Amino acid sequence: MLKIGDKAPDFTLQDASGKQYSPADFRGRKTVIYFYPKDNTPGCTRQACAFAGLYREFERIGVNVVGISRDSAESHRKFADKYSLPFIILSDPDLEAIKAYGVWQEKKNYGKTMMGVVRTTFILDENGTVTHVMPKVKPDTNAAEILEMLK
Repeated sequence: MLKIGDKAPDFTLQDASGKQYSPADFRGRKTVIYFYPKDNTPGCTRQACAFAGLYREFERIGVNVVGISRDSAESHRKFADKYSLPFIILSDPDLEAIKAYGVWQEKKNYGKTMMGVVRTTFILDENGTVTHVMPKVKPDTNAAEILEMLK
């Protein structure tokens, strides 16, 4: 997993509308990148809606918000439309960014061990350097905690 002081790895991923993004697109502003397991699941929906509810505050202080999961761009489009998500959600089906950030890890679910995305949030400075790493965050409070740290 990336650590504080690491440079954000490069990637090119597609958003819900098919537009391609890479870390260079977010330079010049602080950026919150949160990795989550799956669209339309209870925890991931609560986390996304919490970021959506505070999005104007993130915008007011000049901070980008970006969500990333393995789901397809089409799944992201439906998810964003259903919950009126105003921020960028990137599709990473090939685990390009997920593995580069180190959030593809062994997880236990109902007694089974499997690989999956560990819900983790990173804050990058204006130059793309990691300033905060928050592993295994709580979906309901993650957005508010980050906003408070950045104010």
